Amino acid sequence: MSMDPIDLSKLRLSDLDMRPSKVESRMLGKPWQPGGSLAWFIDSLPRVLGAEDLRTAARAVVKARRANRPVIIAMGAHVIKVGLSPLLIDAMAEGIITGLAFNGAGVVHDTEMALAGRTSEDVAEALADGSFGTARQTGEFINQAVGAAPEKGLGRAVGEALIEADPACANLSLLAAGVRLEVPVTVHVSFGADIIHMHPSFDGAATGQATHVDFRLLTAQVADLKGGVYFNVGSAVMMPEVFLKALSAARNLGHEVKDFTAVNMDMIRHYRPMTNVVTRPVMTGGLGLSITGHHEINLPLLLAMIKEEMAA
Repeated sequence: MSMDPIDLSKLRLSDLDMRPSKVESRMLGKPWQPGGSLAWFIDSLPRVLGAEDLRTAARAVVKARRANRPVIIAMGAHVIKVGLSPLLIDAMAEGIITGLAFNGAGVVHDTEMALAGRTSEDVAEALADGSFGTARQTGEFINQAVGAAPEKGLGRAVGEALIEADPACANLSLLAAGVRLEVPVTVHVSFGADIIHMHPSFDGAATGQATHVDFRLLTAQVADLKGGVYFNVGSAVMMPEVFLKALSAARNLGHEVKDFTAVNMDMIRHYRPMTNVVTRPVMTGGLGLSITGHHEINLPLLLAMIKEEMAA
């Protein structure tokens, strides 16, 4: 082994003007000017990495909706808990979102917001005495709605029940908005994962039937996804797995589901969203994007970018 420093005097040098570079001056951001418009702010963002991915995702949504192609958002309950329901309802009403899909916790927090205008208990504190997840109204309302009409699907059954009950904050419910606006909202349950599963009012058979109806409804939407956009927002396991099965079933049944944009949005990068949403589904054609950051910042920004582009 040599004990002498290597001689670099004969190192072959390249020409900076000829060398390919990933970043150029035209891609740099622009400082904000007070009084500027949202459109100017969007244009001022650097044209690299996440900022460019946001633009790409927004353009994909606008292109899809102008071509009457679907835009589906699958999401975890955290999206509701960070205050984004009004923005999603607006996007549904504006025709930007054509379908929503929840995990089981989504229906819990959506219903609690409608019934009480608040949600998300302190789990650590309530777990100590066993009171976590025992709110009577939450379990009784959801379980009775599903038990009364499981054939409608879980999302629609609860959405219709909320419209009929008309609680004080029904306008905050994505499930109710889905029924009112005729936008399918599906709920995909993992048994034992949600607080209402331990309530005396829980009916496993009815819930199983209802969530399977919703799986079939989501699969029908995925079957028509060519040219559209699919978002996975804040679900690390459940919704990526559901999407993968829905996609496989749709393709197995003869639907040509390719050439779509798949976008994962989360605070950190997880294995399943990256493989089951961003990578594997678009191997036959399409584009996968991963946008990392807080939902309460990135999703409002993305929706605003979409509305600006659609209004242009």
